[in-house]
Amino acid sequence: MRSRRLDYSESTRSALVDSAVELFTKRGYAGTSLDEVAKRARVTKGALYHHFSGKQALFEAAFEQVESLVYDRLQKIMTGDGEPWERAMGGLQAFIRSCLDPSYQRIAIHEGPVVMGWERWREAEEQSSFGLVRSGLQLLVDAGEVEPVPVDLTARLLFGALSSAATEIAGAADPKKVGAEIEDVITRMLFRLRRPAGDQERPAAG
Repeated sequence: MRSRRLDYSESTRSALVDSAVELFTKRGYAGTSLDEVAKRARVTKGALYHHFSGKQALFEAAFEQVESLVYDRLQKIMTGDGEPWERAMGGLQAFIRSCLDPSYQRIAIHEGPVVMGWERWREAEEQSSFGLVRSGLQLLVDAGEVEPVPVDLTARLLFGALSSAATEIAGAADPKKVGAEIEDVITRMLFRLRRPAGDQERPAAG
């Protein structure tokens, strides 16, 4: 059975990360102090240091939480019901909506590369998102929805386009407008890969 101490410890950590996400979103990394995070989470600063070695470690936990929420949302769509093409389009739309979320914009896109360093940030982004792009593309190829393409290479190019899209949306004066334009452009790109309806080859049963 789980101990009360373990439950309390996990609850404390969760409260700290939630507090960090909210404050980093509003004030940014430089404008947020550990004292503020602890106070908002209603724990002592000593409790904060029990879970995190410092401000950067707390930021990385906030980054992971924000990324995980987006990943879980997209994975649910990509592995859900419906035809592969419908799921891929649904995943694209969900990703664009995620790019409009203030926490994702501030923590994952604006602050992440600065606080974590470009290489570490890029690695974290790939670990959380690239697999979904690749598996989604593989499904489309296997289902005969798109022309046979080098999956790894094409997935890398799509992932790069989506990463650039996130940056453009986050830095735009009108994120919704830019998000709609980007969704239209990427959808057009994907349609260029799609087989004509009468030419789509379905895998043989069995």
